[in-house]
Amino acid sequence: IQVYCFSCDLSKTLFEEIRASLNNNDEEDRSFWRPVLPWGGVFTIKAGRKALSCTPLYVKINLKNTCTIDGFLMILYVILRENQGFPRELAVFLGKQFVEYFLYLMDSCDYTTVKMLWIWDRMSRRQYRSEVRKTALEIDLFGNEHDNFTENLESLMSTMQESLCTNWSCPARFQEFIKTTINIRHLPHRDPIKSAVDLHFCPKLLLCSELGCDGLREFSQRVFCHGPPPFVILNMQQWKSEELSYVPYHLALCQHRYLLEGATLFNKEEHHYSAAFQIDGCWMHYDGLRSDNLILLHKPPELLLLSSLIYIRASDK
Repeated sequence: IQVYCFSCDLSKTLFEEIRASLNNNDEEDRSFWRPVLPWGGVFTIKAGRKALSCTPLYVKINLKNTCTIDGFLMILYVILRENQGFPRELAVFLGKQFVEYFLYLMDSCDYTTVKMLWIWDRMSRRQYRSEVRKTALEIDLFGNEHDNFTENLESLMSTMQESLCTNWSCPARFQEFIKTTINIRHLPHRDPIKSAVDLHFCPKLLLCSELGCDGLREFSQRVFCHGPPPFVILNMQQWKSEELSYVPYHLALCQHRYLLEGATLFNKEEHHYSAAFQIDGCWMHYDGLRSDNLILLHKPPELLLLSSLIYIRASDK
């Protein structure tokens, strides 16, 4: 989407409506009063000037399997509306116009355009399938949500770690390692997520892996390339639910405290993603396939089908 034309005079944001509903919900009605980011969508565009007919032609774009971005878009919206300074910080990576238009579209409940904004502005063609079916264009987002979303956050979560080999004759004595995502792998420990995160960031000493080198390689503390981001996403796809003892509600990353804000969940049988997140300490579950797709939970969700964990940076106050 190339042109951003909008005004920000909405009397009440979607976030404010959801927040108000938390206080008005009784025990028998625990869902938000209207659908939010429903699965799929149909986006209509006008054909170009070179169309042969004098009558304007319109082309429909049908979206399929959008759950690979839906949950993250919902959580991203909540994070940005709940934390006043975060839109400005995220604008450094995604662009000010993108962030403002994204918030405007969500507050306008123009959910299909929100998805098209992400697809056309952030994703590359290789990340989704598109084809023409019965004169309509179809965009299929079937796949992995981390491919479709996390990897398109530019350099938001980029971290750097330097290493130096003790062997002066090492063919690659000094090395620099940059990672753009945080993948959590298995560790046999009573606090596995915290241990895995600490291992990702902490300094270490390992045997050098360069061919013909018998030295030791010293790894420095891993740091964020652009300072501590407003939020981090931990890729939990390699975990098995039975290996996870519990999910920590706060983490220490590069001398900053991060608080659990939400998670995305993956149902292997249905090959479907959903999400859970907090507003004012209350947990809500979002599933774009449900008719009532935003539900207030009685208690924190059981995160047994984890695809990701989302932590926000705590206020310095």
